[in-house]
Amino acid sequence: MLYVFGVSKGSHGWFLGDVELLHRTSLESQKLGLMGEVSYLKLKLADMEGKQGHGAERQHKAEGLLKELRILKDKVEHLEDQKLEYEKKLKATKFWLNKQVCLCYYESISSRLRRTQSGGLQAADPDGGPFRRGGLRATAGPRLTRTPESHDNARDLNIPFSQWSKEQVCGWLDDYGLSQYVSLSRQWIENGQTLLAATPQDFEKEMGMKNPLHRKKMQLALKAFTTKVFEKSSELDHIWVTRWLDDIGLPQYKDQFHEARVDGRMIQYLTVNDLLTLKVTSQLHHLSIKCAIHVLHANKFNPNCLRRRPGEENQPSPSEVVQWSNHRVMEWLRAVDLAEYAPNLRGSGVHGGLIILEPRFSSETLALLLNIPPQKTLLRRHLATAFSALVGSQATQEKREYGNATGHVPLTTTAKVKPKKLGFTQFSHLRKRKPDESDYICPIDSAALTANGVSRFPSSTHRGLSPSLDRPAERKEQVGIQVQSNGAKQ
Repeated sequence: MLYVFGVSKGSHGWFLGDVELLHRTSLESQKLGLMGEVSYLKLKLADMEGKQGHGAERQHKAEGLLKELRILKDKVEHLEDQKLEYEKKLKATKFWLNKQVCLCYYESISSRLRRTQSGGLQAADPDGGPFRRGGLRATAGPRLTRTPESHDNARDLNIPFSQWSKEQVCGWLDDYGLSQYVSLSRQWIENGQTLLAATPQDFEKEMGMKNPLHRKKMQLALKAFTTKVFEKSSELDHIWVTRWLDDIGLPQYKDQFHEARVDGRMIQYLTVNDLLTLKVTSQLHHLSIKCAIHVLHANKFNPNCLRRRPGEENQPSPSEVVQWSNHRVMEWLRAVDLAEYAPNLRGSGVHGGLIILEPRFSSETLALLLNIPPQKTLLRRHLATAFSALVGSQATQEKREYGNATGHVPLTTTAKVKPKKLGFTQFSHLRKRKPDESDYICPIDSAALTANGVSRFPSSTHRGLSPSLDRPAERKEQVGIQVQSNGAKQ
């Protein structure tokens, strides 16, 4: 190409220098465009390389996960094989256990038949069904047991307890609700005399009898064998006692009483410390049990003396109210238009005996237990009127006089009972000390009943409540646990 510098074509001619400048500018523009495209391609390439790297990483992770899944699958299959093997062994074990249970049941029935020397079985008790989980059945009906002194006349009456064989003694322990000690007893007992000569420390050491109430139960039974004094309360077993707790409004203690095997005879000789051992700490509940035991004494331990349902009476007398159960008191609340508060008496320990016999139990105490607010004065006045009509004018006057007496301590729903403490001078004679009847929660002598020195039964109030309240109570003897006896039968 020939460039001629400085040559122009007319006034509008093109200069060759301008052409070259334009050409350079065009080239520069193309260069910049190409450089920008190169940069874009480089970024795209880098992005593609990054995506390719991530893809490889993902592929690597996926391969690792697949490998782990295969391992887990193998483990699951191994566990399934172990499960099948375990189920086979379990079935075999169940079959063996069922067979053993059948054999044990057959041996148990056979041994019982041998002990009773009878060809027949005792009729099943319709009320003695199994307990539900978490506690005793609230629907368990009252049941009488055969007294330990009267099991099988051929064994008990013709042969003194001291001459009973080891098998006879172990059979008696089983019947008496202390079957958990039979195994160790077989290793220690030679005959009945072994138990008669034993001390509470021997029971604990040789038979593993850690529960003090089990030892007390044993001592009471052995004393009955020795003195041959029959007590009506001995016919009431520990199953009956759990229903009795329902009746007096204290079902929350059924598990403790059942575990301690508290029966009717033990109820007579319960002390304050015994109740504390049974985790009964409320003063009101102590008074409830005291009054309930008094009602049992008054009715000669008739198992059906408490009334659970309303009768045909229009205005019940105090002699009838004293035998009301907790449920019957709630029915009375419904009858006096206080039905909405009646459920609050569950677990309160309120029964007819407590209402009539405890001088500190007033309409104010009942209002507290029913959770009737103090500001509902008309409702509380209505309750007070109904309460006075229920207990009668004489008892109402007695309660009022007792409440106005000097030094009177009102009955509260929160007071606790503390265990009795021995003084320093008593420790040296601790082994020889035999507490008298005042230690019982409800002394046998009903003329002067006390509980922790905080209340008494005013005897003039309760004359005529039952046939046995007006006669002098007979004293009984106790060996090792404060029972005084003159050998007379009730």
